[in-house]
Amino acid sequence: MDTIFSLATSHGKAGVAVIRVSGPLAHAAGRELAGSLPQSRVAGLRVLKDPQGVRLDEALVLAFPDKSSFTGELVVEFQLHGSIAVVASVLKTLGDMEGLRTAEPGEFTRRALENGRLDLAQVEGLADLIDAETEAQRRQALRVLSGDLGKRAEIWRRDLIRAAALLEATIDFVDEDVPVDVSPEVKSLLNGTLAALISEIEGVKSAERVREGFEVAIVGAPNVGKSTLLNALSGREAAITSEYAGTTRDVIEVRMDLAGLPVTLLDTAGLRDTRDKVEEIGIARARQRAAQADLRVFLVEGGERPDFEPQPDDIILRAKADLLLNKDGAISGLSGEGIANLIEKISCRLSLRAASIGVATRERHRLAMVRAVEAMNNSLGLVSMEEDMTDIAAEELRTAIRALDSLVGRVDVENLLDEIFSSFCVGK
Repeated sequence: MDTIFSLATSHGKAGVAVIRVSGPLAHAAGRELAGSLPQSRVAGLRVLKDPQGVRLDEALVLAFPDKSSFTGELVVEFQLHGSIAVVASVLKTLGDMEGLRTAEPGEFTRRALENGRLDLAQVEGLADLIDAETEAQRRQALRVLSGDLGKRAEIWRRDLIRAAALLEATIDFVDEDVPVDVSPEVKSLLNGTLAALISEIEGVKSAERVREGFEVAIVGAPNVGKSTLLNALSGREAAITSEYAGTTRDVIEVRMDLAGLPVTLLDTAGLRDTRDKVEEIGIARARQRAAQADLRVFLVEGGERPDFEPQPDDIILRAKADLLLNKDGAISGLSGEGIANLIEKISCRLSLRAASIGVATRERHRLAMVRAVEAMNNSLGLVSMEEDMTDIAAEELRTAIRALDSLVGRVDVENLLDEIFSSFCVGK
């Protein structure tokens, strides 16, 4: 492979900047720039010089042997002073060396995948960790990055290979007496794996919401205090408020961190009958987004009922608590009454959903597991038939195994790689 290099930290002025070099010429390039390299995986202070001997910077240098670095190749890292000029001069010096080139986005991580240092699910976990904004996102990304999904997939795969081997043994000895009926063990292996896969599939939706963010819609009639409540929850003037009904015409979104969970609050247009075409469009959008949201907070006045049927987890509150004598079940964005209680209710409901997540976090994972489940169900049905369908049942198991292999990048993922790695920064 080519030897690649890049700035691995953010562009711009900083206290420290890290430049990474990976590939067969990495150590040679490091010695050319630093004079000598410290022992493997031990930081050493070195003066960096260009080919003319001009001093570029004094840096901490780390060298990694192949098989022990992030990429699985020879790697050198330079921890420089974070000056824009220093970084530019070192990058230029590396770029002038024969056999070195600038890394493409995600190329270091792609090499880690190709060299067996990470599987595809771990690569996705790394991308999620880089993008994590909340504690729940960090924890979930680390579980995937640690290889939990790959470990589970290996257990499922091992059991399916065992089941397929048992079936194929009966095919190989079809003209002979097979001493043991293998179908009970095959069914036991498949039923156990099916239960585990179905449980994992059910947790994907919640895992996706943790990664992308839960949506909570504030719903109610015009001028009931939705925008005021949104501003109170977000701590800023995110939405325009006025005494005139119908001020909010579109869906306003505010992203927040609630109990470590990423939450997007939606302020929707007031629900009412109107002849104003623009407001009518806003109301239609409000209904659509509210229906799609993970949770709805209904604000009602007097003896009114919500405009459409709430779901079991939805929260119904009386509006404008600051004007009410009886404040039970009431809230006011203006005075702040009931705000803490609402935040607690939202956090509790969403935390319960987040608790059901497994280690599969993406739609790609879900589809692969669904394909495996379908093939395994087909195989189970064939094994249970009176007539001999063993060869077809074994082929269905091979289909299921290939589906599980695609989870961690063993097969059928080439078309995904460019898209996945394009989301990484150049130095990763």
